[in-house]
Amino acid sequence: MNTPIDFNTEGRRIVYVKAVDVADLPQAVQAEAAGRDHLYAVHDADGQQLALVADRKLAFMLARQHDLSPVAVH
Repeated sequence: MNTPIDFNTEGRRIVYVKAVDVADLPQAVQAEAAGRDHLYAVHDADGQQLALVADRKLAFMLARQHDLSPVAVH
């Protein structure tokens, strides 16, 4: 199974979406998490957090609306 993988993102920047435990976030953010156990962070290739949103689908939608190519991180 040596299928080549095309990593060409057509000039788009890749961002990474990962789940973040609310308990690991600052108290001010925890207070606004509305009882959620986790939120989703969008990070650039350098690891800088660009956004923190309520759900995974929203994180991917947000990235695509800004001409970014989201990739899930587990």
